Amino acid sequence: MRILHTEASLGWGGQEIRILTEAAGMIGRGHRVALACPREARIYAEAQRFGVPAAALPIGRKRPLGLVALRRFLATHRVDVVNTHSSTDSWLAALACRTLKAPPVLVRTRHISAPVPRDRLTRWLYAKATVETVTTGEAIRAGLIRDLGIAPEHVTSIPTGVDPLRFTPRDKQAARRSLKLPADMPLIGIAATLRSWKGHRFLVDAMPLLSHRDAQLVIIGDGPQRDALQRQIAELGLRDRVRLAGNQNDVAPWLAALDVFALPSYTNEGVPQALVQAMLVGVPCVTTDAGAIGELAIGEHTALVVAKENAVALAAAIDRLLGDPALSAMLVAAAHERAAAKFGLAAMLDRMDAVFRRAIDERPRRR
Repeated sequence: MRILHTEASLGWGGQEIRILTEAAGMIGRGHRVALACPREARIYAEAQRFGVPAAALPIGRKRPLGLVALRRFLATHRVDVVNTHSSTDSWLAALACRTLKAPPVLVRTRHISAPVPRDRLTRWLYAKATVETVTTGEAIRAGLIRDLGIAPEHVTSIPTGVDPLRFTPRDKQAARRSLKLPADMPLIGIAATLRSWKGHRFLVDAMPLLSHRDAQLVIIGDGPQRDALQRQIAELGLRDRVRLAGNQNDVAPWLAALDVFALPSYTNEGVPQALVQAMLVGVPCVTTDAGAIGELAIGEHTALVVAKENAVALAAAIDRLLGDPALSAMLVAAAHERAAAKFGLAAMLDRMDAVFRRAIDERPRRR
């Protein structure tokens, strides 16, 4: 198949990493895959590292310039499927396809659980212009079916897959030595773009509440909340206990160095790939039930699940894991089994391949 991914976002996080991981995986299976995105987007710079061809198009905003550029690209390149990922590029692609005599089919991937508008135009985009919709969690799928009236058979939940060969248990002390992290202190960590709804501020607030007073926090990632977090860390007198590690191309050793992985998101989540990665590496996890997290984090079985936006509950759960090795070991074993069975890279690629082929087969019937 000839597949084009479009992405209007300029940011960098799980959504963009999924796009490139999926595209690279499909290329490895013999498909012709490319990406269209703004030149200034981080994903454009990263595409080369993943081995994904990228075309720079002005599609970062809903403007005629972007519509014309995308239409011209589709008119001059043979494409079977356009897989869109954000609102802006989805609208531009839908309109561009409507102006072509023999357009590719449109597949929309919805990555987050935020509600969508229920107006007539949005219903047209999802139910008419889009042949198949993919969500990154079952809760997101259910919401789209409920709110927009999309036929259930045309909405498929396919959580982001993680390569179990890259994320495997490894020696904790060796990982700490390689990263120059302290060898003898409890380490709590989070790997997530620094966005408000990821809940970093509640994790920082939890640090002074821990009974493990020597515990340190490692924050992996970057984003718009960095300055606010730095101010919060300073105000709480936590500069010696919190490390902002920034973006890391390889987060596996950082995860392996941790005693506890915490993800206190309070909205918008699909099934977060960082949580899958931590479970595959073998780190006990504390999280919430935001979005589709519950498909992976089952309370008292694969993770400790706490109330959203609650630093006290978060601190208590972290203390519990740090003080109970048997509980941690039980959670790690069950989490690894579930993550490997349901959220592997191969399973994601198999299911995306099936969606793309079904969309192509449905084209004559649905147009």
